[in-house]
Amino acid sequence: MSISKEKILQALSTVEDPDLKKDLVSLNMIRDVEISNSKVSFTVVLTTPACPLKELIKNNCREAVEKAIGKDVEIIINMTSDVTTTRLNNAPLLPDVKNIIAIASGKGGVGKSTVTANLAVSLAKTGAKVGIIDADIFGPSVPTMFNCEHEQPGILQRDGKNLIVPIEQYGVKLISIGFLAPADNAVVWRGPMASSALKQFISDAEWGELDYLLIDLPPGTSDIHLTLVQTVPVTGALIVTTPQKVALADAKKGLAMFKQAQINVPILGIVENMAYFIPEELPDNKYFIFGKDGGKKLAEQKEVPFLGEIPIVQGIRESGDNGYPAALKESVTAEAFQNLAESVAQQVAIRNSELGKTQKVEVNV
Repeated sequence: MSISKEKILQALSTVEDPDLKKDLVSLNMIRDVEISNSKVSFTVVLTTPACPLKELIKNNCREAVEKAIGKDVEIIINMTSDVTTTRLNNAPLLPDVKNIIAIASGKGGVGKSTVTANLAVSLAKTGAKVGIIDADIFGPSVPTMFNCEHEQPGILQRDGKNLIVPIEQYGVKLISIGFLAPADNAVVWRGPMASSALKQFISDAEWGELDYLLIDLPPGTSDIHLTLVQTVPVTGALIVTTPQKVALADAKKGLAMFKQAQINVPILGIVENMAYFIPEELPDNKYFIFGKDGGKKLAEQKEVPFLGEIPIVQGIRESGDNGYPAALKESVTAEAFQNLAESVAQQVAIRNSELGKTQKVEVNV
């Protein structure tokens, strides 16, 4: 049987990306098809290194090619990734950042910064290029969570302008007001000053190439949130909540803010933190101390994706205090954050496939 590149591509055009609902060939996810003697090789370019369906796609490709040319031919499938984006190539700010993700909560104390830190580390573990802007100017926690409280960002001069060089820890680039102000000093600023600091973290920093830039927003809906969506086009927002009623009530407000017609930032999904308590000595026991399925029900009610549940265990608190994120350890918590990272990457890819280019929000509030 003669084997041609066209025959291989025809076979692979029957394989569908489970998330994007289109075939791999029309999505330009098949590259470098080579045929020599009794060997066929090609590369599948996934939409993210955190793709949760990597093995399924690989197996489906193999089955499709074997069906077309038989099993006597050696098939070599290389899996790589190129994170998708809808941002304009000539964006004046953060031109090399593919996706900007706002992480918000309606109220404080739901573990938003913990989720942000561990999500960033989990994405970085897959090979993605990740950064965090700690936009909670009045209560920065990123320096503590990444064990770099006494670090200071470097300064790079380019074209006569001084740029902040983010600190890098655990494969994640970081900027926080906590690196620039003494830890014991309170940041007593009016709203415009805090907004100005966020703008500086965006426009006056050398971020370089990033697949995902996570913005850890302060609780509630404030000047900082409006400043973010007016300064850069945001790919989408994550809402963090706990299952209890009081947290869900405030989470609805955070979600509603991004859904307002004049803001219209896509909701990537809801994360339910502290979903249940697991004693580390009894890992099979679950105690729903804050209620059950509150975040899941909210996602269903608002018709947005439910991204996953994060348990509450003593190790998460210890990891946050020690500056070594729980996602870096072997535990049920690390597994939960890895699943979250895959879900977020999945939703970003779907959002970029189905919705148009992200634009900066023009709003006067």
